[in-house]
Amino acid sequence: MGDREERLRRWPESLADYVGWEFVDGGNGVFRARMEVRPEHVAPNGFLQASVVIALADMCCAKGTVETIPAGAGFTTIELKTNLISTATQGGVVCEATLQHGGRTTQVWDAVVTSEATGRTMALFRCTQLVLHPS
Repeated sequence: MGDREERLRRWPESLADYVGWEFVDGGNGVFRARMEVRPEHVAPNGFLQASVVIALADMCCAKGTVETIPAGAGFTTIELKTNLISTATQGGVVCEATLQHGGRTTQVWDAVVTSEATGRTMALFRCTQLVLHPS
């Protein structure tokens, strides 16, 4: 098993497992995930909770960061922003995160969250990761 595969295998999946995310694939600065909307993801207004959409995008970018930082390095998110454009009430939701900047000390990731049923963009997400190199 390579270094990338080992880092992804060790990644804690507690939130992903709880919320029901499935990490589809990743590589070359792109990472994809999906989820099926469940009743516990829906807010009292009947729409998918914004926090679920944001967390899906954030986790997808984090997974991408894990695969692209040097061995032994860690990271932390230092900024994130989300534009929520539409919602879903059922069906699948997919996220694709793409590395926009892969510097020595920072990475910038963009993620697009989309409804599988309609193909509509649900959210545009951007985050900046601080790469933490061992001393």
